[in-house]
Amino acid sequence: MSRRRVFVTGLGMVSPHGEDPDAAFDRIVRGESAIRKVRSGPPEMEADVLLAAADFDPDGVIPRGRRMFMARAGEMAVVAARHALASAGLASQTAEVGAAGVYLGCGLGGAETLEDAYRVYFVRKRRRGRPTTVPLVMGNGPAAHISMELGVHGPTVTYSIACASSAVAIGEGFRALRDGYLDRALAGGAEAQLNDGSLAAWESLGALATEHRDGPEGSSRPFDAERSGFVLGEGAAILVLETEEAMHARGGRPYAEVLGYGAASDAHSLTEPHPDGQIRAMRAALADARLEPGAIGHVNAHATGTLAGDRVEVMALKEVFGAHAPALAVSATKSMHGHLVGAAGALEALLTVMALSRRLVPPTANLTHPDPACDLDFVRGVGRDLPDLRYALSNSFAFGGSNAALVFGRAGDPGE
Repeated sequence: MSRRRVFVTGLGMVSPHGEDPDAAFDRIVRGESAIRKVRSGPPEMEADVLLAAADFDPDGVIPRGRRMFMARAGEMAVVAARHALASAGLASQTAEVGAAGVYLGCGLGGAETLEDAYRVYFVRKRRRGRPTTVPLVMGNGPAAHISMELGVHGPTVTYSIACASSAVAIGEGFRALRDGYLDRALAGGAEAQLNDGSLAAWESLGALATEHRDGPEGSSRPFDAERSGFVLGEGAAILVLETEEAMHARGGRPYAEVLGYGAASDAHSLTEPHPDGQIRAMRAALADARLEPGAIGHVNAHATGTLAGDRVEVMALKEVFGAHAPALAVSATKSMHGHLVGAAGALEALLTVMALSRRLVPPTANLTHPDPACDLDFVRGVGRDLPDLRYALSNSFAFGGSNAALVFGRAGDPGE
């Protein structure tokens, strides 16, 4: 079966930096953090937490009756998908949208609903809870609601692979188009885990950042010697993917081309990263894109800001890119929008697409005292113009040892 070219023709988001991709990208390029400190928990256990929340209110956007069966992640997914279709010029194209597929990543589904259900059962001592609990908790809820709300009749698939969920979703959607199964897809991810119970669980794991002396905004510090972990964020990001033929047939315009996708497992540990799986994923993506490592100019790193994770990713980048590694412009945008878990890969892929489109790469914020073991070019402080940028890589590495990498190219540049 011949390989068909696949392009990103629409971008939609609900993010800690807003719902407008251009405005959000501008803020990120300036190094603006969306991380804030808030109070979390019931009065007897209340504590300060760092998080990157989305200023999102579905009232007036999604009818209240339909929201009864939508968890917050589902609401965000639907709104981001609508934005993506509008961006692609497909909002009114019923036939084209109807034949598409939905490929979505989501790590936990309706986390806030599960918390409420446990509170009813264990605290209020009531056996009968909300009849909508199961539909709201389901991890495939966001993808299903996109299908139902937008009339998408193609395959609707959910990938739950922790922090790699939405990168895998985009990669598998890309493969479906490239290999002839579909002409169009909505691909991305959604996550909303900023409820009290989820935050407490992440705190217990010891992976969350503590407040830095520079304040909440400076507390996510990938590759910095003073990093202490990541900050949870929430949101949704959706890419419209189309084959070259489908795009041209309707007069669509591309933001970028999807060139390659690779996935691999560490087979090592549930929580401890290992470079071998990351290396395999990046090499697989480059081979899929039919590119040599030296062609890549920019990497949006997974870079959560954990001590071990950042060092392992640097080791993997050096192994894959060799002598070219110092020439890479590496960005860690989680330093500003936090870690969106199941939506992280999609948001970072969207930012990578925008970086290629504008030939302007985002920075790594808060990198004031670089870890000597992390000695690549991390685009410190503010974004950087790269007028010759043609190809970029976006990394997503997950608990469970699952790794995914996506390669994008500037629209119009040959992928083969």
